[in-house]
Amino acid sequence: MGIIWEIDFYSRPVLDERNKKQWEVLICESPLRIDQPPDDLFRYSQFCANTEVNSVWLRQALEEAIAQAAAPPDRIRFFRRQMTNMITKACEDAGIPAYPSRRTVALNQWLQARMDQVYPAMPNYKPSANPSVNLGDSVPQRLPDALVGQQWTLVTLEASAFADFPDWAVDFGEVFSFPLLNLPPDTRIPGVLIFSPRALPLAAWMSGLELAFVKALPSKPPVLALETGASESWILANLTTDTLNTEAQNFENAKQKAQGVHFLATQTDADADAFTGFWLMQELNLA
Repeated sequence: MGIIWEIDFYSRPVLDERNKKQWEVLICESPLRIDQPPDDLFRYSQFCANTEVNSVWLRQALEEAIAQAAAPPDRIRFFRRQMTNMITKACEDAGIPAYPSRRTVALNQWLQARMDQVYPAMPNYKPSANPSVNLGDSVPQRLPDALVGQQWTLVTLEASAFADFPDWAVDFGEVFSFPLLNLPPDTRIPGVLIFSPRALPLAAWMSGLELAFVKALPSKPPVLALETGASESWILANLTTDTLNTEAQNFENAKQKAQGVHFLATQTDADADAFTGFWLMQELNLA
């Protein structure tokens, strides 16, 4: 999978000497190991005057970050859709592909910490709402017919069970650092298991997407949806009975108790010892 960075470039609630909002770039490394210490993750930040906000400045900041890092990233993720053109161009000019993604766990936590602790302590701090990046619910699409799972079930695992994850047999997938979120070992992590004889091509197809989170949507009919990329959504299962709807609501309740953390896994059948795919995810509030 290589090295992945997460980036945000936007105005902050801090004014400059001209009483204008300062901009800032935040760059951090995606935590790709279940046991990765947060302090091991590369971070870079730099403020920018609002008169210098452009892709050239951002490319130069990226190049400075790369020079300071132990190794350059293979790809970059960003969640703020308003900045798509500028971020994409700056990254491409720096020779790194960039992808819109709601899978920015480390960046979201760092940005929230700065909003709560760093910016309020700075001179000329002026609190303001962080502009929403949510553009409304997307309409879930059908999975390609060849990839539809034949059976699915909702399960839970204790957070402590993931300590052995490096020894699990997994073909495709991605996890993140539990120490980053400081989850208690007895936290119940909900998940969706999909069984299919086509589990391997299904997992391979999913690995090409920026998997964000799984969510029960109260649409008509209600569905269990897989959210990907900036705004894409896919139907994993139709919730056609009251029982299924209750199970899906229990899944959502368990997610909330686990800080939004959950997982999606694919297997050939319920007796399989290996996973063709396994993704740990966190539903983030990117507003």
